[in-house]
Amino acid sequence: MASSCSRGAVNRRGFGAALAGLALAPLAAQPQPACRDRVYLTIDTGWGREAEQIAAILRRHQIRATLFLADEPTHTGERSLSDAWAPFWRARAAEGHVFASHTWRHWYFRGDPAPGRVRYVQRGGPGAEVLDQAGLCAELARPVERLRAMVPDATVLPLWRAPGGFTTPGALRMAEACGLHHQGWTRNGFLGDELDSAQHPNAALLARSLRDIRDGEVLVMHWGVRSRREPYAGVLEALVAGLRERGFCFETLPPGGIRG
Repeated sequence: MASSCSRGAVNRRGFGAALAGLALAPLAAQPQPACRDRVYLTIDTGWGREAEQIAAILRRHQIRATLFLADEPTHTGERSLSDAWAPFWRARAAEGHVFASHTWRHWYFRGDPAPGRVRYVQRGGPGAEVLDQAGLCAELARPVERLRAMVPDATVLPLWRAPGGFTTPGALRMAEACGLHHQGWTRNGFLGDELDSAQHPNAALLARSLRDIRDGEVLVMHWGVRSRREPYAGVLEALVAGLRERGFCFETLPPGGIRG
């Protein structure tokens, strides 16, 4: 997973139509200690094994995050945007979390073969195609359309995140034409939950984050990672407590995203 902080439907219809009619309900006030600094927690779909544990920690500490959605396989055997996961997403929306697109298929962007075209490939699989402008807008809009069907009152931001953080100049330009800014994570915002736990144990990841995270960081994690033997959720509460002690408050991303 590589860090990316880079950043309209074909005629602004691709994503605009997906957002039309969404009720952008006001977020409830979040009681927190006085803030010296801010961080923005973002969560990608992932395997979902620790999803309820992570949600409980965020609820306990009254933290609202920005949730980037893709339709990925999960530990239950259902995909993350299937009907089986609808109650989970409804609960997160009710808690004040906000949402954005992480693409529908969670494939990787791998080059710009021509103007207005981007190569899109399946990670570790045979799938590959070249998306034109309409195809890219549809790929980015589809997770939001699916969320809208499950959670009509969800708050959706005009942001997207490329799987793995891998973008191309063409993908960024084309997504902007869909009305979406790309949101990666900042230099110290990669929490490391995708790394091998034998080489990167939770204690080391936690110590690094508490040492390095600065004001304005965009943090990234997942609702569980299949390959990680020591689930990162085991130190999430310690991370939250440690950052709070340092004077950080957690906020959702602004609609224009964070550049860093």
